[in-house]
Amino acid sequence: MKDDVNTLQRRKFLANGGAGFAGLAASVLLHESGLRAGDSVVPSSAPSLLPVFPATAKSVIFLFMEGGPSHIDLFDPKPLLNQLAGQPLPESFGDVITAMGESRSPLLACKRRWQQYGEAGTWVSDWLPHTARCVDDIAVIRSCWADGINHSSGVCQMNTCSLLGGRPSLGAWVSYGLGTENQNLPAFIVMQDTKTSVVNGPRNWSAGFMPAMYQGVRLQETSSPIPNLNPPEGTSIARQQNKLKMLSSFNGHFAQEHPEQTELEARIASYELAFRMQAHAPEAVAIESETPATQNLYGLDRKETATFGRMCLMARRLVERGVRFVQLYHGAGSKWDAHSGIEANHSGLCQASDQPVAALLQDLKQRGLLDETLVIWGGEFGRTPMSEKGNGRDHNPTGFTMWMAGGGVRGGQTIGATDELGLRAVQDRLHVHDLHASILHLMGINHRELTWMYKGRPERPTINEGDFFKKLVTG
Repeated sequence: MKDDVNTLQRRKFLANGGAGFAGLAASVLLHESGLRAGDSVVPSSAPSLLPVFPATAKSVIFLFMEGGPSHIDLFDPKPLLNQLAGQPLPESFGDVITAMGESRSPLLACKRRWQQYGEAGTWVSDWLPHTARCVDDIAVIRSCWADGINHSSGVCQMNTCSLLGGRPSLGAWVSYGLGTENQNLPAFIVMQDTKTSVVNGPRNWSAGFMPAMYQGVRLQETSSPIPNLNPPEGTSIARQQNKLKMLSSFNGHFAQEHPEQTELEARIASYELAFRMQAHAPEAVAIESETPATQNLYGLDRKETATFGRMCLMARRLVERGVRFVQLYHGAGSKWDAHSGIEANHSGLCQASDQPVAALLQDLKQRGLLDETLVIWGGEFGRTPMSEKGNGRDHNPTGFTMWMAGGGVRGGQTIGATDELGLRAVQDRLHVHDLHASILHLMGINHRELTWMYKGRPERPTINEGDFFKKLVTG
């Protein structure tokens, strides 16, 4: 009897201990490439991993500008705004609800200089000179809209399609639906440019009600992005393999007795992945192996651009090695939230991100990767045309800009429109549900057919709403 108790205690310890990877193994729960429903580490409700549509994108890089960049100062010029600057919002625009309650504040002029770029003449402000030179590869979507008026709900919806936490993130659905093309790295990786937590924290890349094997793995913003990766000094490969064998034996035996607990099967896979990452992950994140020309392209030689440049370069290396979904947070901690001093705020953030973003597009293209990599840029919402505190702008979820490039998207086009002041989307309106449906479609997934059974009902990535926006590919 005593031996049985000790065995159960060992199992409990091994199930909770994380094998010394400081929680990394528990979060690196990989849906391995090539597995089908019914295989040992895939839940019984997993879909076949074959795309429903002809996929034009194999991977996604989501450049998330946290806090809400101002579309009317970056991609959506409004001449009327400057004509009416200093006056209240005309009554013809109706009632407006703002986060800070200053809907009738005077209109704030845009001080930017605007120019048309590329063959299609896409408008871009002087805050983004590097991105402007890439517009022939970019589809600018001026008519996005969302429901969340505050950062928590807005960021949550842009990641999960829901204003409320608890649902799987977009990256988790992609990981669940398609898996990874590299069995030595996670399928879904997240990075942020500061140590400050993004709004909602890890919930933004959570697997929600699905197993943890589909959640995102956050890499650190340091020169050693994967902590505790190297084995303890003096630990041989053979010894680690023996440990894995023992863990597999303990957990496998317990899983046979409790087949309803799929978490143990996922945990076994996490230990094995962590072991494989020790051999392969260091090479994947070793950006110092890139040529000086490539590093300088991303701005690693300049203090202002080095941090986000490093992240963008690492994102390219990760998708190059088969990582399915990479999400980069710029301005982590809602730094783009310019309620006051928008000139200084956006000027600094654009300077830090513009060159790295353009370098990512150029680098992917010259390596032949842009055609199969979907790059997305945007935040949780835009900014209002009305002023706040005299020199800032409030949150605006009713009309804002995002853009997509690569992955089958037709570049050199501007889609949709907001009204004359940039307050509301009025033409070709794309809700967050439509954006997610379109992203999944480009990856070959029908968002209405990808399901997870939860509490007896089928759950879908876009909560049964949204449609693929065909103009993204047809123009």
